[in-house]
Amino acid sequence: MPMRVGINGFGRIGRQVFKIGLRNPNIDFVALNDITEPKVLAHLLKYDSIFGRFEAEISHKESAIIVNGKEIRVFSQKDPSSIPWDELGVDLVIEASGLFTSRSDAAKHMRGSVKKVVITAPSKGESADYTVVMGVNEEGIDVGKHHVISNSSCTTNAFAIMVKVLHERFKIRRGVMTTIHAYTNDQRILDAPHSDLRRARAAAISMIPTSTGAAKTIELIFPELKGRLSAIAMRVPTYDVSIVDFAAELEKKVSVEEVNAAFEEEAKRMPRYLGIAEDPIVSVDLIGDEHSVVFDPSLTQVVDGNMVKVFGWYDNEWGYSARVVDLVDYLREKMGI
Repeated sequence: MPMRVGINGFGRIGRQVFKIGLRNPNIDFVALNDITEPKVLAHLLKYDSIFGRFEAEISHKESAIIVNGKEIRVFSQKDPSSIPWDELGVDLVIEASGLFTSRSDAAKHMRGSVKKVVITAPSKGESADYTVVMGVNEEGIDVGKHHVISNSSCTTNAFAIMVKVLHERFKIRRGVMTTIHAYTNDQRILDAPHSDLRRARAAAISMIPTSTGAAKTIELIFPELKGRLSAIAMRVPTYDVSIVDFAAELEKKVSVEEVNAAFEEEAKRMPRYLGIAEDPIVSVDLIGDEHSVVFDPSLTQVVDGNMVKVFGWYDNEWGYSARVVDLVDYLREKMGI
């Protein structure tokens, strides 16, 4: 029996999760909540400026969108505690609005039939019950006590895989990560007010240094590295696909060949999450890629034996959304639905 799923927030991530999840027979999307009217939601689902037209029959009615003949109810509530998920027997809610990322806010969805909430962002303020990166620490989920789960961020999903490989193989002493990141809708198309004065500037015409929570979140996943990693983001004028640039000091002396071999071996163990770039690619080549990260061996550098610099591409929308779907399906299996 499929898990009945609702999505709160049908924006960039919510729509990509929906598209990918439709391919999974174990997931049944039965409801959406968004303050935008169904006509607009249906149009934005059908036409996407980055990923192209969604090949499905899509229409709408007053309180629903219809996809391939299946009606998905659309609610329009601003307060999560007012969304009547229970009317449709929703088992799990994907919190994709970007607004309710604390544990207490996301937990407002948990009424009636709703048993779990997955936040499509790092949990801010009061932390979620568990922060997960698929392929790294999902086995630590206890469905008996972890009810509000953060899927961390797109950058953390990419970065954590790279940290896992280097730390398990060679032990990381310390490191600095820069994500060279496509612009997102948290930035401004033209100069306009924003709490981050750099994000207030026009996204498509500047390189914009800004913060990333990836270093802080990585400490939840690798607590032994607490205080030994830092990170920054450089937003650039591209609309999708980003790259992690990670420089680390290792405990062991290594060669470029040894580092690349470690990633290539791990990619065989977890091919769903870690890919290997076989050619000299650029960012546009990875649009629509479903890996958490695609390691680029041609860019690996080693200085003085134990200073390593590695790079990993990731589709910050599609790849991340694929992990949300994987997490939902993993929870379904653990819950016995």
